[in-house]
Amino acid sequence: MVLEVKKACKNFGGLAAVSDVSFSIQKGEIFGLIGPNGAGKTTMFNLITSMFPLSSGEVIFKEENINGLKPNKITEKGICRTFQNIRLFPLMTAEENVMVGVHCRSKSGVLSSVFRTKSQRKEEEHIRSRATELLEFVGLKDFAEVSAENLAYGQQRRLEIARAMASDPNLLLLDEPAAGMNETETDDLFQLIKKIQSRGVTVLLIEHDMPLVMKLCDRIAVLNFGKKIAEGTPTEIQNNPQVIEAYLGSEEEEEYA
Repeated sequence: MVLEVKKACKNFGGLAAVSDVSFSIQKGEIFGLIGPNGAGKTTMFNLITSMFPLSSGEVIFKEENINGLKPNKITEKGICRTFQNIRLFPLMTAEENVMVGVHCRSKSGVLSSVFRTKSQRKEEEHIRSRATELLEFVGLKDFAEVSAENLAYGQQRRLEIARAMASDPNLLLLDEPAAGMNETETDDLFQLIKKIQSRGVTVLLIEHDMPLVMKLCDRIAVLNFGKKIAEGTPTEIQNNPQVIEAYLGSEEEEEYA
């Protein structure tokens, strides 16, 4: 297993945003985390990446308990994420944004950067080469010198993925990467995530585009009101009565309405 979440709970005052949630992700698979709005999906991402501390439970990454580690240490361990709302550096070029993603793997300090030592220059060349390779990987090589704010929405999404990949993650968390995309952009995203998987990177995906989720994911867990109500293959999830009720409501609710 690459990731194991064991009885994770997160309380905000008297509100239980996530309650007793457990699931595990195998190396190399694409795992979907779905559910209605407010189900606790992004909170779960924040718990895995230590943006929020757990109220109780455990997060195990490659057989190591990572509870309480700072977010930058989580990235160094090999977990990286994108965000539901794009968080690029708008005035920096696409290339510079990706170069920032390599920071956790760089070794040069302040003094070597100030005096431009041979090792620092060599490392910078490597980082720039890595950024170029990743921009080509996501289809943005021709936009390397374009400011992030001047890229189209779908391109910004791909740039954010390239920046996350720059940290050489073992586990990549994608928070609604298809949000706001048209059909062509979504198809391109599907191909990109499959390419990422082919590189041996495990993917954990939050997404509301159900056709994409069902086509892309190997397994899926479903949250509703902070609790896991189902887990299985796309076919099993599509036919699960609790999942259908969570998304479409029950007959009793329809009669009440």
